[in-house]
Amino acid sequence: MTTKSLLLACSVAAALLGSAPVRAENLIEVYLDAVRSDPLVREAEARRSAALEVKPQARALLLPQVNLGGQVYTANSDGESTFPQVSQTTGNIVTVGNKSSTDVSQYWDYSAELTQTVFRWDQWQELKRADSQVAVAEATYRAAQQDLLVRVAQAYFDVLAAEDTLGAAQATLDAFSRQLEQAEKRFEVGLIAVTDVQESRAAHDSATAGVIAAKRTLATAQEALRELTDKDYQALVKPAEQMPLNKPDPQDEQAWVDLALANNLNVIAARLNSEVASANAKIAQSGHLPTVDLFAQYNESNRDATQTNQSFDPSGNLGAGDTVGGSADSSQTSDVIGLRLNIPIFSGGGTQSRVREQVHLHRAAREKLEGTMRSAERETRDAYLGVLAEKARVQALSQAVKSSQTALEATEAGFEVGTRTTVDVLDARRRLFEAQRDYARSRYDYLINIVRLESATGGLKQDDLDAWAAADERFHRHRRAGNDARR
Repeated sequence: MTTKSLLLACSVAAALLGSAPVRAENLIEVYLDAVRSDPLVREAEARRSAALEVKPQARALLLPQVNLGGQVYTANSDGESTFPQVSQTTGNIVTVGNKSSTDVSQYWDYSAELTQTVFRWDQWQELKRADSQVAVAEATYRAAQQDLLVRVAQAYFDVLAAEDTLGAAQATLDAFSRQLEQAEKRFEVGLIAVTDVQESRAAHDSATAGVIAAKRTLATAQEALRELTDKDYQALVKPAEQMPLNKPDPQDEQAWVDLALANNLNVIAARLNSEVASANAKIAQSGHLPTVDLFAQYNESNRDATQTNQSFDPSGNLGAGDTVGGSADSSQTSDVIGLRLNIPIFSGGGTQSRVREQVHLHRAAREKLEGTMRSAERETRDAYLGVLAEKARVQALSQAVKSSQTALEATEAGFEVGTRTTVDVLDARRRLFEAQRDYARSRYDYLINIVRLESATGGLKQDDLDAWAAADERFHRHRRAGNDARR
């Protein structure tokens, strides 16, 4: 059983619609509307696009890093200092002072540095981790797309089931209305007792309530579909009455489970997240390792300034010295190239703590992977058994509708000749309504279980939808050609 067969079953009805005044939307069209509108898929798409930037960022750390910096400023400074000196006249040591004033009219410098990683274990591990992170984002995005198709199919078929239930409820109400009208006429001419009229009226009132409830259920289902697509639909294509009821292929439950464990997108994402957690532990361990970088620097500076110096005698024993002033310009360039080694010795226990943290997170990721695998296995087995059970249920309920219709006709005939009562007719109509309702629901449950089974095994793909869209277009072209020929 493939998605193509499911969608083909839904598309067969499109060929039978003829030239209906209201165009019915099919599953592919509703799904494409949801793809353009559903916030969860658009969020997953945005997160995938963001994750794609992780690898360029990790690779950038291993490439040369070039930095350029500089500064320009003006400054003024004044100061004085004292120092011991031997007096030339007395030969004694005296204290001499000096006053200086510097006016920097312009100072500028700049430096350029190139750094190339030689050995950094964490950066290499981050590059490896980036591949897993990108793969996680891709798997998560595809899982979101599959989940959307499941949600759209569920909402789509819920609407159809609600429409069928409402149709059966309305038909039952119409029948009870006619029966109530007939009962009142028969009572007026004395053919039946008043209790028969009351039974008919009670059944009519109950059917009226059933129609109201069915309308409410339909409105709720339509709103759930509108939430996904942000559109209202006047009509939806229904599966053909004689849609194929195929068994899963292969007819081996364990084969489907093995396929799910290998291809289920949630399992794949959980497995990749476990790899990311393992890489995070290795990155944390790199905090114990040395790093080696190759670096090259170029520095240049220039200063335009004037400076004034004047000596003085703080004790007053000597006279003031001469004042000397003039240019104090300077310029300098330097080139540096070398290796920079950094060996971590002790970081207060922070590195060990980060390693322990990542080890625990890795264990948590492995446990999540185990839980996801079990969940995928459960969902696959449940969907597989659901397809088999619903196939048998559809066949049984189809026969039940026919049997209930035959029983109603026989009961009505017996009522006409007086061998059956009004209560018998009412009960027969209720059984027919219940059989019709359950039959319609079972057909959609069968289709939903097919979607769930293929989703659990990672089998729902956009290609299936495209193939069905082409098939549906061929049906519409065939229908238009037939209409033209009839005209």
